[in-house]
Amino acid sequence: MSRYLIAVDLDGTLLRDDKTISERNLRALQAAREAGHEVMIATGRPKRHSLMYYEQLGLTTPLVNFNGALVHHPKDANYAVTHRPIPLKTAHDIIEEVADTKAHNIVVEVTDHVYFQKDPQEFYSPYAERALSVTSGNLLTHLQDEPTSLLIHATKDHVAHVRSQLDDIHAEAVLNRQWRMPEHMIEVMSKNTSKALGLKEVSKHLNIDRKHIIAFGDEENDLEMLDYVGTGVAMGNAIDQLKNVANEVTASNMDDGIALFLEEKLGFKA
Repeated sequence: MSRYLIAVDLDGTLLRDDKTISERNLRALQAAREAGHEVMIATGRPKRHSLMYYEQLGLTTPLVNFNGALVHHPKDANYAVTHRPIPLKTAHDIIEEVADTKAHNIVVEVTDHVYFQKDPQEFYSPYAERALSVTSGNLLTHLQDEPTSLLIHATKDHVAHVRSQLDDIHAEAVLNRQWRMPEHMIEVMSKNTSKALGLKEVSKHLNIDRKHIIAFGDEENDLEMLDYVGTGVAMGNAIDQLKNVANEVTASNMDDGIALFLEEKLGFKA
């Protein structure tokens, strides 16, 4: 059998709704590694919110964070880190356009340094967990480095307008995605960022051909990844747009969709 690279998204894909990995998914991925395949994580999460799952899976591969804006290797200091940040002027322009009237709050991350436009009350506190530093206040003053990610928690009345503005005014510099949960959260990333680009780097590093990559996802930020790989697998709970791009559709994140697919594809019982 060919040696595969198996790339898994975290939220809504590998993780159950309570943010845990099921025993069956864990066994399936361990069995895949024991059979000689490579397993990696490709997530929109920052490094600090991914490492616990990386360690739980016992991985030794590079890690794709921030939807490909950061590609690094937690266990290899010699691995060439890739960072694709948003241009600082573009970030400032976007912040100025939405800061007061169109957003409940803005969260900016420079790798694991976090900045809030307004103080992070309970709703936003998870973004600050395990951060190297947390700064609140006027982002136009405090933000002096190119950000890895910019999150706009838009008001219900302005979410469509904000996304339209981003597409119309800043399309050459950034792309944006809307999350299903939490509602009305818009993620802004550098234009040259995607999980697909991250997988391209990692597969080259591991010497695995694109056609031998299996990737699992559920959301808008998985579109390029599932379209790029040899076998793109949408979860049963995935958005319809992703299911249309995917080669296969498996069971949901609550029904061990990853394990079910790998057991059949790789021919083992986890």
